[in-house]
Amino acid sequence: MTELEIKEIVDYMATSKVSYDVQLIQTKHRIKLVDFWGIKEGSNILEIGCGQGDTTAVLATYTGENGLVHGIDIGSPTYGSPITLGESAEYLLKSKVGKQIKIDFNTNILSAEIDFKEHSFDYIVFAHCSWYTKSRSELLDIMKKVRTWGKQLCFAEWNTQIKSTEQYPHLLSILIQAQYEAFKEDSDSNVRTLVTPSDVREIVEEAGWQIKKDTTIDSPDLHDGMWEVDKVLEDVHNELSLITNIPVKLKDLILSEVKMLEEFHRVSEMKPLSVYSFLAE
Repeated sequence: MTELEIKEIVDYMATSKVSYDVQLIQTKHRIKLVDFWGIKEGSNILEIGCGQGDTTAVLATYTGENGLVHGIDIGSPTYGSPITLGESAEYLLKSKVGKQIKIDFNTNILSAEIDFKEHSFDYIVFAHCSWYTKSRSELLDIMKKVRTWGKQLCFAEWNTQIKSTEQYPHLLSILIQAQYEAFKEDSDSNVRTLVTPSDVREIVEEAGWQIKKDTTIDSPDLHDGMWEVDKVLEDVHNELSLITNIPVKLKDLILSEVKMLEEFHRVSEMKPLSVYSFLAE
């Protein structure tokens, strides 16, 4: 894909009007994922956890005018800042690829009301949203439910196996969040359940999928690692104050980990984790 074509996709996104360079980096990363999955023109695609549409825009470009991307997200259209999910979707739907996109918010994929016929979709996409699930068992239930709906499963999530010390702060921020999130019944955090690549492989295979190929994708310019670190450093004390059932010893451990994160943040460069991705049938 040419630089001009990439910039055209970036322009489909409302966030490009707020922070163009950030959106350009996000779009280039999604292109790497879709290239690896081998999405074909004219495909019907179900995207679970479509969010603001970063991956949706790329999928719609690849599937073209004869295809369809149906995005589903449990989030409310009012969620998100500085641009909400709803605002981003509205902007995307008015773009050149909008006619081949459908988006449903406030939609729980596990609801009994949500169902599709066997092989309704050529691809089911689950990108950067597995950590949003409430539990490992919920992720398994999702993978089981969608098994008959699509011919192929496209997956991507941060890889917990670090390649360099620069990725360590991102991983540590994730681990800190996962520890206090384990004591919550409800959450809107970015990390609600931490699953590793090994966990995911076990889950999808138990659900009846067979992984055909997998890879690790590096996008070192992504800002997500920095965002997660900043979130932990800004929110952790308030988060811990709101959890009444967390053991004192674990709370002290988390605060020590936060100090480690602060120290690394002061003296070292940060890079995002790599991304683990696979295609399954």
